[in-house]
Parts: sequence; structure tokens; C-alpha cells
Amino acid sequence: MMAVPLVQVDHIRKRFGSIEALVDVAFSVEEGEVFGLLGPNGAGKTTTVRVLTGVLSPDAGRVTINGEEISPRTPRIRRNVGVVPQQITVYEELTAHDNLRFWGRLYGMGGATLDLRIDELLAMVGLETRAKDRVATYSGGMKRRLNLCMGLIHRPKVLVLDEPTLGIDPQARILLLDRVRGIAAEGTAVLYTTHYLEEAEAICSRIAIIDHGRVLAQGTLEELLRVVRHGAVIRLQGTFAEADGARLDALSGLRLVSRDTRTAVLEQDGDRGVPELLHSVLNTVPDVSSVMVERPTLQSVFIQLTGRELRE
Repeated sequence: MMAVPLVQVDHIRKRFGSIEALVDVAFSVEEGEVFGLLGPNGAGKTTTVRVLTGVLSPDAGRVTINGEEISPRTPRIRRNVGVVPQQITVYEELTAHDNLRFWGRLYGMGGATLDLRIDELLAMVGLETRAKDRVATYSGGMKRRLNLCMGLIHRPKVLVLDEPTLGIDPQARILLLDRVRGIAAEGTAVLYTTHYLEEAEAICSRIAIIDHGRVLAQGTLEELLRVVRHGAVIRLQGTFAEADGARLDALSGLRLVSRDTRTAVLEQDGDRGVPELLHSVLNTVPDVSSVMVERPTLQSVFIQLTGRELRE
């Protein structure tokens, strides 16, 4: 039986004057899933997030959270959503505990229940020993971790993370990614936007790539690779004659990308597996001194679809 999506974005459109910010955007996020939304600056990610969280109403289409339509007129439904924005939204003159108490009270929480939730979250991100310290004394990574706690204080069914690791050190990034995996494993649906493609590749079960307000492709990494016909890259070093290039290019399931007398680069182009392809290559050109196989990446898919680097 298929899981019912906690988030359903149904063909939303949004226009600002003459600019079409979103054009027929559609995707879903299931319980326990980390879903990546990637795109260049100005692609429509922020507008999508603002519609999904009920800040904006779409001109057409709709968004449902846990089966209920969300909009600026339905604040009750937004209680099912936690948002961790790109900007760190903490009160630096307050302690971490008081920051979380403030946000918990806004959601109607209080008493021992709220105190237990605060202790649980601070322990989750390794800030329990700094709970009573002013946030002004925290490092950037510590503030990011506290920011995550603030989005989780009310136990939302859906968590929206907008660039949650921006500008933090590698150790803090690893910790945050690990915590996000744990949050999803507990059943939360996570929408994750990031400028770090390696993060999305590591943490997201499915990914949508958006540009100019349109979803260009979505699916697992393997599905995205099939959409753009990206296969493994095989780099050969050795001694190659002119005729070797023609022989390599004629092999089934491979495309010759480049060749000179010392190197040859081929790309997987079909359903034949890499071990089988390597066997064919080595039987075709025996004077090979080394072989390197490079796995296709999300970056290669992204650049082919958008024509731009993500950090534009």
C-alpha cells in the first residue's frame, strides 16, 4: 500500500505583475521522507516555500498538509508545519532555553510539557550544557542548531528547512544532517532546500529541480540520471592509436567523449552495467595502463537541466 503524502503541492501558479514566479509546480512529500527542492537563485524556491507555509496564496492550484488545504486564511493548519528559515531567527540577548520557551508559548505550549520538550531538543543538538547561556555567546553553528530546535518545538508533521547549513563549519554540518535524518526517521515529512548539492545527494530520498518557476525534473537521483541520460564516466590511460577511438565508439552501451594518444574518456549510454562495459573495453583496447570509473553526480544533472552552477 502506497504511503499517503503529508504534503501535496498540486499545480500551483503564482504571478507578481508581469513575472511568472511559479508555473504549474507539483510535487509531494511523504511521511518520513527528506525531499530536496533545488534551483538557481531566482528559480522559484522561496516563492514555493512561502505558498507551502501559507504566507502566500497561489493564483491557481493548491497545497494540502495532512489532507487539509493551507492558505493565509487557515492558521490552524499551519500549526502542523515547522519552518527553519535561511536567516537565523533567534533572540541573542535571551538564553537558548528562553528562546525555545518563547516560541513554545506562541504555539500554546507551557508548563512541564514545554520544559521537557526544550530539554529534549537541546540534548538532540548538543546544546544542553549551554541552555542557560545568552545566545550572543554562541558560534554560528550553535545558532543554526538552536534555529533547528525552534522549528521543531511544537512537534510539526512537516518541517521546512531553507538552507539550514549555510555558512557553518563541516562538523556542525555533519551533526545537523544527521539530526535531520533522525527527524525524518521519526515520521516527519522534511522539505529541504540547499545550495550544497552534495548535501542533497546525501540526505534526500527524492529531489525536484526547479528553474524559471517550473519543475524541470524530479525523482530519485537514479531517476534524474535517466532523465538526462547521464551514465558513469570511464577514463582510460594507455597508448591509443587512431583506430582505437573508432573501436571504442562502436561499443554498445558506451559513447566516446574524447581521445588522444594517451587518454580516452567514455560515458555509459544505455542499460549495460559498468563491469560488463569494462570487460568490453579491455578486450577492445588491450594497451590500457589504468582505468578510473566516475559515478555521475547530482551536479552534472543540475547543470545539464539548468545550464548554470547552483551558486550563481
